[in-house]
Amino acid sequence: MAKSDNKTKPSAASVQEFVSSIEHDTRRTDGLALLEMFNRVTGWQPRMWGPSIIGYGRYHYKYTSGREGDFLVTGFSPRKSSLSIYIMPGYRDMGEKLARLGKHKTGRSCLYINKLADIELNVLEEIVLDGIGYMKTNYDVFED
Repeated sequence: MAKSDNKTKPSAASVQEFVSSIEHDTRRTDGLALLEMFNRVTGWQPRMWGPSIIGYGRYHYKYTSGREGDFLVTGFSPRKSSLSIYIMPGYRDMGEKLARLGKHKTGRSCLYINKLADIELNVLEEIVLDGIGYMKTNYDVFED
């Protein structure tokens, strides 16, 4: 097995304590709403990944280069600048859903939202479920 270069690893830190400690009122409230939504939609227990990512599930990846490791299946981080939503392995064929979502930006596997009031939460749920379905079809997914 090749060594993992992934520095973001699961920890035993409390998800509830992390979200409750967020200073910005809107970001904390949105974080609590996302926690409830992800808990309900995934059916999995949340786990802290690194100091600021709330992750759900786990999958093992292996690149043709030999690099391999484990990472969360989906999750979010209520960062200072925006809410980061992690959809693995990215937004392939999600153009229609993203068009209905509302105000957002995308990165490779991240969806950036300023605040939940800017989006349609039911569409975000569809996107999360789509990502989980794709991961279950294409990777070995573990609920941890």
